[in-house]
Parts: sequence; structure tokens; C-alpha cells
Amino acid sequence: MRREHPQKKTSVWIRILWGFILIFISANIAIWITGMTYVYKTLVYTYPDIDDLNIFETRLIAAKEPRPWPESSDYNTKDLPSETTSELEQTETVEFVVVRNDSLCYEHYWDHYDKNTISNSFSMAKSIVSLLIEMAAQDGKLSLDDPVMKYLPTFSDGLDAKLTIRDLMMMASGLDWDESYNSLFSYTTEAYYGNNLRDLVGRLNVIEEPGKTFRYMSCNSLILGMIIEKATGEKLAAYASGKLWTPVGAVHPAQWSLDHKGGDEKAYCCFYSNARDFARIGQLMLDSGNWQGRQLLSPDRVKELLTPAGTKTPDGKPVDFYGLQWWLLNYKGTGVFYARGILGQYIVVIPQKRLVFVRLGKKRGVKTPDNHYTDMIAYLDGVLKTF
Repeated sequence: MRREHPQKKTSVWIRILWGFILIFISANIAIWITGMTYVYKTLVYTYPDIDDLNIFETRLIAAKEPRPWPESSDYNTKDLPSETTSELEQTETVEFVVVRNDSLCYEHYWDHYDKNTISNSFSMAKSIVSLLIEMAAQDGKLSLDDPVMKYLPTFSDGLDAKLTIRDLMMMASGLDWDESYNSLFSYTTEAYYGNNLRDLVGRLNVIEEPGKTFRYMSCNSLILGMIIEKATGEKLAAYASGKLWTPVGAVHPAQWSLDHKGGDEKAYCCFYSNARDFARIGQLMLDSGNWQGRQLLSPDRVKELLTPAGTKTPDGKPVDFYGLQWWLLNYKGTGVFYARGILGQYIVVIPQKRLVFVRLGKKRGVKTPDNHYTDMIAYLDGVLKTF
């Protein structure tokens, strides 16, 4: 039997090794030529996390007039149903807070989290941005029916010129955005790990008639953040502090992740705070824009945020589950609206109960046919049974 010469076998392995080296070098050259250097950070961190605060530059959202929640007379005396507690633990919840009748009535924390620990909001930030847009409109800085090109001239040609702020608000922009959370090369991945949001937005184009079809896209909120800055002359975080975070008495400063030092806020996500302070957003909405006697946003504008916009899904069904950057639900005859994030972040408002609850954590359930998630339904059911 003929045996292969050891030197020949070594030569084969050397050629294979050099092949891998050449592929590695070529891939890196391609990454640098295309400017897709965000891929390196993506490969290091692999998937967004609730504790990503320190891997990005941030901008402070100041809280200048802290006013802690009062505790109700039955504070933490009631227990959630065992099935709700089980769901909270299985989804790796870290903070759960319930506010009823303007007072803190229940809270529980897991792992290293406590009432002071801040965590990533993810897409709950979209609902916060919607409030800021309405506040800017109330102040006469903009109109929801303004064309986007008035603030961002890159949207001036063809269908781009038809795009309005309202189209962005109701997730019906028609932009060519890839809302993929598992692709290394999607726009969503680049927005999260990249360092130039302006360049990313500048590459987008409207490819279908705006204002017609609901397609959930993070770029819509990202563009809204840039419009707020242009219309008000303030950075998004500074505007949020002056118009919202300080007026509602947030106890802790929040932080908003940026694409780079001194750059733009990731307006579609990455507003970092804690459950107690996030609950203030829900309370403001519950009270139709009023905060302890001060009308921060008119009831009509709050109602606008919580009214289905008249769009349709891609398969032609009326959108009754979404308003303007807020999710809508009728649960067993009880009207509910809420903000949500990708890992099961929720600010849930139940007007009939005068109640707000906030859940922050690391996992969420399964999407239901009516565009909600099983974990949120489980929390909602447990809270309704308990309070």
C-alpha cells in the first residue's frame, strides 16, 4: 500500500492555512472599503443586551426636579398569581413595578437590579419619541403633516418628497429598511453597532407610497429624532430632559446611546432608565398629558397617539393594534395601550384600573396572531387579577 509522503501532507495543510489567511485578509479589506466596520463590534457582542450602556457613547437626560413616587397604603402586600411569577422568572425579568392611583403599590427586582438600576428600553424609546414629537408640534416647532424634506433635505426627490412626519409616526413610511435582528449586515444591526446614523439615513429611499401600508421599521423613529433636533435646535436628549424627564419628576437621570461621541441619539431605542421612572411615562399618558396639575401635552394630542391611524397591513387588514408609536390592545373588554421593546420591555397602561405597570428583562414570549406577545399578556392577566 502506497503511503503519502509526510512532506506532501504538510504542504497541503500549509496551502489550506494560506487559503484561510487570504480569505481573512480579503474579508477585512472588503469591510474597510465598504465602511462596514460595525461588523467587528457586532461579532464581539453578538446580540443587543439590556446592559449595553457602557459599550456606546451616551448623552445625559437630566432629571432636575426629582419627586419620588408615594407608596400606597397596601404597598407590596399583595402577591401576583404563581403563574405570573413563573412567567416573570422564566423570561429573566429584572424589574417589575406597578403604580395604581398615582402611587407605587408593588415592585420586585431580580439579579443585581434594584430600584436605582438603569436598563435598556430598546423600542420603548419609540413611544417616548412620539411624545416629544407631539410636544414639539404643540409648541409650534413642527406639524405632523410637514414633509420630512423640510428638516432633512435628502428626502426631496420622487416618492421621498411625499414622506411626512405623520407617515413616520404611524409606521407607514414606505422606506427601504431591513428590520432584521439576526442579520450581520441589516440596517438595524448597523444602526445599533455602527457609528454614523446620518450616513445610514442618507442611504434610505421611499420605495412605496407613504401613508398607506404599516411596516414596522426602526428607521422611522430614528428619523423622527433627527427632525426633533432640527426643529427645536436642541439635541434630542436635552429636549427630552426639558420637556419630559424633568417635568414628570424623574428621580434618576436617564442616558441615551449615541452613534459616536458627540453624535446622534439612537432614537429608535437605547433610552436607559429604571422601572420606577419609566412608569412616569405611562402615568402621563394615563392622565391625558397632565402631570400633577400641569398639562405637559394636550388631551387631544395624547388621543391622537392612541388612535389607529387608518393604515393597513401588507395583506390588507386594518391596523387596529397600533396608533402613533404606541401599541393598542383590547383584552377581555379592557382597553390597554403600551410601549414595548425587543426583549420584553413594557410600559403598560390600563385606564379602567387607573394602573400602570413596567416590566424590564432579558427575554420575551412568542408573537400572537394579533401582533402582541404572550409574555405581556401573561403579565397583564396577572396584574388584572391582583389589582
